[in-house]
Amino acid sequence: MARRPLPRILSNGSAQIARSRELARTAADSATDVLHPLITIARGLRRLASAGRRRVAETPKDKRGPLLFMVASAILVVALMPYGPLLAAVTLMAAAAWHGRDRTPPEPEGPDETQTQRLQSLHEALVPYFSKAEDPAPLYAHGGDWEKTFPSYEFDDAGRLSHLVIRYPAYFTDGEAASRGRIEKLLTAKSGRGREYHFGWDEEGNQVTVTALPPLPTDTAAQRFVTAPGETVLGFTDPTEIQRTLPLSYGEEQRDVPPVVWRTGIRSTEPHLLAVGQPGSGTSTLLRSIALQALQHGDVLVVEGGGTGEYACLTGRDGVLAVECGLTGALASLEWAAHETERRLISANRARQEGHPPPEDTRRPLWILLDRPSAFTHLAAADDHTDPQSLLQVPLRHGRAAHVTVVVAEQFDAMDTLSDAVRQHTRARAVLGPVTAQQVEAVLGAPPHTTPAGDVPPGRGYARLGVGPVHRLQVPATPDPYDEATSDAHRQAVLALLPRRSTPADAQPEPQEQLVQQEQEPERVPSESLPAKAVVVEQA
Repeated sequence: MARRPLPRILSNGSAQIARSRELARTAADSATDVLHPLITIARGLRRLASAGRRRVAETPKDKRGPLLFMVASAILVVALMPYGPLLAAVTLMAAAAWHGRDRTPPEPEGPDETQTQRLQSLHEALVPYFSKAEDPAPLYAHGGDWEKTFPSYEFDDAGRLSHLVIRYPAYFTDGEAASRGRIEKLLTAKSGRGREYHFGWDEEGNQVTVTALPPLPTDTAAQRFVTAPGETVLGFTDPTEIQRTLPLSYGEEQRDVPPVVWRTGIRSTEPHLLAVGQPGSGTSTLLRSIALQALQHGDVLVVEGGGTGEYACLTGRDGVLAVECGLTGALASLEWAAHETERRLISANRARQEGHPPPEDTRRPLWILLDRPSAFTHLAAADDHTDPQSLLQVPLRHGRAAHVTVVVAEQFDAMDTLSDAVRQHTRARAVLGPVTAQQVEAVLGAPPHTTPAGDVPPGRGYARLGVGPVHRLQVPATPDPYDEATSDAHRQAVLALLPRRSTPADAQPEPQEQLVQQEQEPERVPSESLPAKAVVVEQA
């Protein structure tokens, strides 16, 4: 059956709505300009009437009679005079126009004394970088006019620069990263430290635009995101970088926030992810957020090298194959994952040769999450065992065709222990925590488009998918619900996303009410018998 075209109101309705809004706004502005005198006179009459009522209310009662007699006498005299009513009306309109005028003080044109001094000092600081001795008409000179070099500028409420356009001479080497880096470092120091700045270089127009970026919101809790199968939300970024938005809940309020969406599957160009950060930067939070999203449509295998029980909340859940924190269990699980990848490839290949679609068990996504695999590398070398990273070669190389996705989280001090397979096949990258521009470029392969801040909250960093642009990133708050430092709101948000606990074959199924109660209120035991994190039993 041929598809019928959509009605015009559905195909281009948004453009018509935008055009209608623009016409309505233009008509309202024109009507306001035409009716401005009437609006001013009406406002003045209202103010005069209010002043008259206040005058009568402030007059003592014994003097109100003579006052009213005087007003009536004045009205009678004006009415008997030639052209008296006309002159009275004109006088009243003039008084109303005078009292109804806009009394808002006009905004000062141009910068004040403090802002002028700041711009002049910035101009002086740029002189050594944007001037040469052989230039006959230098744009930058000591004591020069800063208005020629800064055509546009804005200040925030604190008096610091929030937006600045800088002109520079054509002979400046803006094509060299080192030259641009020196200018960006100077502008960051002069505009105010502690903020992130975006630098937009226009090599054709010999201009650079400096914009102070607002901090990304950190109050985004774990929740169900409106995404399609195969899409994973890594975090959220600036609205100017992403055209797509997702509706998020902030308690009773809802907002539309631009996400950083990572697409996996057989058509993905970035099938695997590597997250790097400092201790406490939020890499484990990122892995938990990915695990909760992956459990909606697939199975998850977690291998934790830190041994801190960060993923104990996933133990025994539907779709969670294993949560391993020991070397033996990690080797067994990763070896099974390698064999499972090979089995899926063989089954899918046989089905294609026979002209059948791939089997259902080969199309269900399998996620392998490794947190700090370098810890197992040291243990395997000490005990003369196989390095668990060597078992990742098959899932990394052939995982895209087998619907197998590998996510690795590591710290900066152990980056040299990552295998070549992990480095080559993890084309989606994320860097979290307080980092330098050199560290971001070393991991993502490209420098950040903003100046990294020195003090950032957990989960803040940068992300890059393949050869795409570098985005600022804020991971949604997904803490360990069994951690005593977790707030109740975040704990309930994570517990609400966890699947049901799997029932063993030799155990009686628990009532649904008891399961719901266990999800909302985790069991409390005395502190002397409970370790800092829930203990995960190693599976051989």
